[in-house]
Amino acid sequence: MEQDLNALMQRRFEELHELNQKGIPAFAYSYDVDSYSKEIKDDFDKYENKDVKIAGRIMAIRRMGKASFAHVQDHHGRIQIYIKKDDVGEYYDVFKLLDIGDIIGVAGFVFKTKTGETSVHAKSFQLLSKSIRPIPIAKEQVDENGNKVVFDQFADKELRYRQRYVDLIVNPEVKEVFVQRSKIVTEIRRYLDANRLLEVETPILQPLYGGASARPFVTHHNALDVDLYLRIADELYLKRLIVGGFDGVYEISKDFRNEGMDRTHNPEFTMLELYVAYKDYFWMMEFVENMVANLAQKVFGKTEFEIEGNMINFNPPWQRISMVDELKNQVGIDVLAATTEELKTILKSKHVDLEGGESKGKLIDLLFEATIQASLIQPTFVTDYPVELSPLAKKHRTREGLVERFEGFVLGREICNAFSELNDPIDQKNRFEDQNKMREEGDDEAQQIDDDFVHALEYGMPPTAGLGVGVDRLVMLLTNQSSIRDVLLFPQMRPLK
Repeated sequence: MEQDLNALMQRRFEELHELNQKGIPAFAYSYDVDSYSKEIKDDFDKYENKDVKIAGRIMAIRRMGKASFAHVQDHHGRIQIYIKKDDVGEYYDVFKLLDIGDIIGVAGFVFKTKTGETSVHAKSFQLLSKSIRPIPIAKEQVDENGNKVVFDQFADKELRYRQRYVDLIVNPEVKEVFVQRSKIVTEIRRYLDANRLLEVETPILQPLYGGASARPFVTHHNALDVDLYLRIADELYLKRLIVGGFDGVYEISKDFRNEGMDRTHNPEFTMLELYVAYKDYFWMMEFVENMVANLAQKVFGKTEFEIEGNMINFNPPWQRISMVDELKNQVGIDVLAATTEELKTILKSKHVDLEGGESKGKLIDLLFEATIQASLIQPTFVTDYPVELSPLAKKHRTREGLVERFEGFVLGREICNAFSELNDPIDQKNRFEDQNKMREEGDDEAQQIDDDFVHALEYGMPPTAGLGVGVDRLVMLLTNQSSIRDVLLFPQMRPLK
């Protein structure tokens, strides 16, 4: 295979040399494009016999002596071009030196062939970029039984992730997912702006990491001679801004967590976080379900989606269940009153592996994952978590041992996390100290003590509702993609051996 590839590349180098000998630039500086494939085909009556200038990559060539057909692919799709030697003269010999993958510009008029295919009849063309490496175009053959057989297809998932540039060329449907992703993020931003929230930016490099329970990436600043952390969350900085007098702020940012990779986790991911003064988690539930339903309608024109064989309805109101109440229904005990040993026994009976050192709150969370989470198919808010799991959330106003927190789940996947934010500096300091004890007992995801954040709270933070939304997971759902790598242009990959 590599020998064949080398031979093909050698032939293209020879073509490049011949182009140079003819004085034909193989890598142009610009081309004045004025039309695109999709609009020409969609509005043929407007474009018929009109002169246009298009540009794109050659994806198929059919040469017939003194005339040739080719398909050119631009950002919007593909369109056929027709080139005759009588029209372009001796420059037709240049076309013979072109290959699939080369990028060209074509000036000509729009017409339809005898078979009814919308095409551009070239009056002139220009080589814009010579493709030295052949692209893996899928080829089709019909076997003796009349079945279509596709081969040489660029279908290997891992290779597609590693070489996304090739994936986008030969699998144009992939591009549509990322167009939809961009529209989703734009619509989120528009919705938040319309609700009078201010977009801000907070530090990526932080002297302390906080705002979530996760392992950080560590780097070193040479001039200051200090270690810094890539942020795992934006929360503590955004809440400092609420202290400072902003009524509502948000950030759509890259966060980083030094954790394993699977179908819903990538060490670098996109997070939306927002904080609104004078609100609580009840208000935030309504805000979330309305925001998601709105962006689904605006981007896709619907709020019901078939995802992995399930019809998912994002219309409000979403189902609401209490974590501890639902666990009592499922396993028959009050998990808040249970001992850690009782919880471990139940988890072992459900074949959940324990690393040791888990707090009681962590055990309850693992029990929820093992018994309930996968069953949450329709959009559902799971409310009221143990205090140990939520060191930044306000204690529940009526239920001892719980905090006012919810997580949103769809198809068993968490897509958001929200609190009535803790604004009592004394309680916050105590919670940080409890987290520190958990770190000393072996929980390397427990949070650090952030004295400056406590210092900020001591000036007074109004009642506040906070929210974090995993943008990648939300895009996965709305575009019906089964892996986070399918919604990241350049996902993290294991090094090649």
